[in-house]
Amino acid sequence: MRIIEQPTSLKQIREERKVAFEELLKIVVDVKKNLIALDTEMNADLEHLLLQDGSSQQDLWGANIYPLRETKDQLEFTSLINIRPAMDNRSMEVTDPRIRKQIKQIVSKLLK
Repeated sequence: MRIIEQPTSLKQIREERKVAFEELLKIVVDVKKNLIALDTEMNADLEHLLLQDGSSQQDLWGANIYPLRETKDQLEFTSLINIRPAMDNRSMEVTDPRIRKQIKQIVSKLLK
């Protein structure tokens, strides 16, 4: 598991990753701190890492990246950690367009 705060090559991340998923890279994005945790089998482990690092639960959203797909189809806004009825997100999918836009911007900035 690692936290990305500066632009990093997605190709390099794929080559160095510890998890054996070929087509999938699980991530958790902190939309307030503009950073990404990645490289584990479960988004919940990344969420825990970021909480220990000082992130707030309400700012953390899970997603998946499919690096072998076309750029426009690489990001999927789905994770169990996204189920938050108290924040009006009742599914695994991030439903708020504003949060989806933030996630996409952070991923585009940090994963080249």
